[in-house]
Amino acid sequence: MFDKILHQLTYHQNEPMLFNTGIFLFLFLVLLFFYQFVYKKENARITYLTLFSLYFYYKCGGWFFLLLILSTVIDYTIANFIYKSNSKRDRTAWLVISLVINLGFLAYFKYTNFLLGIINDLQLGNFQVVDIVLPVGISFYTFQVLSYTIDVYRGLLKPAKNIFDFGFYISFFPHLVAGPIVRASLFLPQIHTDIKITKDDRAAAVFLILTGLFKKAVISDYISVNFVDRVFDAPALYTGFENLMAVYGYAMQIYCDFSGYSDMAIGVALLLGYRLGINFNQPYQSASITEFWRRWHISLSSWLRDYLYVPLGGNRKGKLRQYVNLFITMLLGGLWHGASWNFVFWGFLHGVALAIDKLFRTIVNVPKTFLMRALGVLLTFHFVCFCWIFFRAQDFATATEMLSRIFGNFEGAIAMQWMRGYALVFALIVFGYLTHFIPAKWNTLSENILSRAPVIAQSLALVFVIWLVIQVKSAEIQPFIYFQF
Repeated sequence: MFDKILHQLTYHQNEPMLFNTGIFLFLFLVLLFFYQFVYKKENARITYLTLFSLYFYYKCGGWFFLLLILSTVIDYTIANFIYKSNSKRDRTAWLVISLVINLGFLAYFKYTNFLLGIINDLQLGNFQVVDIVLPVGISFYTFQVLSYTIDVYRGLLKPAKNIFDFGFYISFFPHLVAGPIVRASLFLPQIHTDIKITKDDRAAAVFLILTGLFKKAVISDYISVNFVDRVFDAPALYTGFENLMAVYGYAMQIYCDFSGYSDMAIGVALLLGYRLGINFNQPYQSASITEFWRRWHISLSSWLRDYLYVPLGGNRKGKLRQYVNLFITMLLGGLWHGASWNFVFWGFLHGVALAIDKLFRTIVNVPKTFLMRALGVLLTFHFVCFCWIFFRAQDFATATEMLSRIFGNFEGAIAMQWMRGYALVFALIVFGYLTHFIPAKWNTLSENILSRAPVIAQSLALVFVIWLVIQVKSAEIQPFIYFQF
């Protein structure tokens, strides 16, 4: 009995603690129970949540939580040196040190083997692949500490009052391992304010957690395990129609997976009295690729805009330079997602599309009619789906095989047979798109209904969603897609 409890409470590489696992639900309920006794006491609240957050990261990524602590100490110290420096030269030197250290950690863990592969391909050396474990969430918390240091350098932010405040901001578990990327300017002011969790806040939090859990554990996981993964693993075994359905399915899978995590993260944080900000806003309703990036992974796209695109010159140095800056930003954004030429090419496609979109809109005055918007949504969605092929495929050969099957061996006559054979997969994909395209006010209405419902009704809604998860879940818990980034 004791061994089983110890097994549940310690880290195991193949059993990370995720929001959709039973152990997280249990520990979070324990956290909430004791939270009611400390949340009104500022120091006790910060200490309590920081310790739980570090334990949460340990359960997700093992002893790499020590690297998180190291990054926290380094950037807290450097930011204070920047703030206290009297000369721009000293401030710039400290900023460069921060960039080198943080990007150095990220480069070593994430890009070492990718760079060694390039060197080998160019016949500049013959290096062996290094066995490196990627720390969970390193891309997310690296961008957070960099935004903090850069904002202090720019004079837009004063340093945290003490290292415990900064450590709490960096390690806060809802956003730690898969975002949203939370700016210090949003989070730090909340640390020393009184926590007030209203009935509406609780209802909004429960609604976000329920919808996030449903999107991740019901829609995303089921269509992934039972159809999408099979086709992407061996596209040559399926017709072009099935390959196309897998692409549409993956577009919904990755949205439900990532936005589902974000919803749960925002909801969990709200239950604790903290607001993280929206991360997705019905992105497939976008009528242009520019609009898509204002709606998809908002915390990343805004980070890339403020800390990469604008410093490169943004749109301040002429149209040609603007297009080049967009291209560079998205190319690096693709590389941020993973050390693979597939991700680089995915970023390349989006960079080119953003530049073309900007150019097109300076030449053509697009009528703001329903028909033109519908056409824009259709074209944008299919371009995004085309790009998702390279994002998801194991390599370029797999991606080109899928495209070859779609355009050369479509066999649309099997559509009805496919819908019968994959009835639940088809139903979940259709349901996902239908709910995605409903007006935003309907979500607000649903949230209001839940907020007015008695506690027993809210509890029953939670039980129902958990029951659905149990009914459709696979034998193994499916990790969140963005954990690998």
